[in-house]
Amino acid sequence: MKLDIAAAFRKGATRPVAVAMKLGAVACLAIGLSGCLGYDGEIIHGYQADPHLLSQVKIGSSAEQALVVMGTPSTTSTVGGDAWYYITQVTTRPVQFLDPKLVKQHVLAIYFDKQKKVTRIANYGIKDGRLFDFVSRTTPTGGADASLLKGLMHFRLAGI
Repeated sequence: MKLDIAAAFRKGATRPVAVAMKLGAVACLAIGLSGCLGYDGEIIHGYQADPHLLSQVKIGSSAEQALVVMGTPSTTSTVGGDAWYYITQVTTRPVQFLDPKLVKQHVLAIYFDKQKKVTRIANYGIKDGRLFDFVSRTTPTGGADASLLKGLMHFRLAGI
């Protein structure tokens, strides 16, 4: 028995083999597309601040007290004073294989003085500044934007 695939998909084909091939094609298509569907689309990343806990951190509290109450920060900074950042980001994507889009960002910043006492607590959102990638595997450098020729000219003009 010779199997004719084109004949199985012609309009009006009712043979059992033709029906089975049509059902098989529909099943394969459904299984293939099922990976793209059923995705809720909104994912919360990072620290989710509890307002009750935040109210326990007062100006003048020690860094140890803030650590016990708030937990480990998402990231820290020692440039221009010590600061801890608790970062929350909400991303969405309509279909699982598309790149996520940032829809909400919240950064809770706790600033410390030289004695490791809380001096200020700030809340930042998307509207408070430009978006930046907290999980980037690259470190920007000052020379990353300059061309090689521009760098050579700078050293030449400086007399080096």
